Amino acid sequence: MSTNGQAKVLTHDEIARLFAVMDSLRDQALFGILLYCGLRVSEAISLRPSDIKGLVLVLPAKATKGKLATRQIDIHPRLAALLAAYDNGEAEYLFPGCHGRGKLARSSADWLLDQVLTYVGLEELGISTHDSRRTALTNLSNAGVSLRVIQEISGHRSLASLQRVSRGEPGAEE
Repeated sequence: MSTNGQAKVLTHDEIARLFAVMDSLRDQALFGILLYCGLRVSEAISLRPSDIKGLVLVLPAKATKGKLATRQIDIHPRLAALLAAYDNGEAEYLFPGCHGRGKLARSSADWLLDQVLTYVGLEELGISTHDSRRTALTNLSNAGVSLRVIQEISGHRSLASLQRVSRGEPGAEE
């Protein structure tokens, strides 16, 4: 995170550097979902293989932050390729925990990213898993996607909080 506590928007170069050294198809698929779908890491690790329906990711309400509504997110072609290459070994969760049981722990996802950041020399930037969400939402906004559509994708409860996020205001709920 940046020094003011606001999530960072990753550059194309930073993203390319991270993916270039991820040798695990699981890690690529996990960080691809964070980056291309704008999910919170807790939402991503709660996914089950059945939540991917063709080229749509269906995030059940019970897996969302507020547990209020199911979200449907179109799968970007690059993410589709990452998911096609990844095999979770028929585990219950898309990103299984140790020995294929349960789901990957949030701390493990954070640790995986820290290892990659250290390997490519970006640890001093303080990048976190949440920066992928911020990057995804910013990229959607920059591509001209309406804030209402971004709100549906991101699951923000209010348009006002999403607008604060898009303007980079500290303390905005993400």
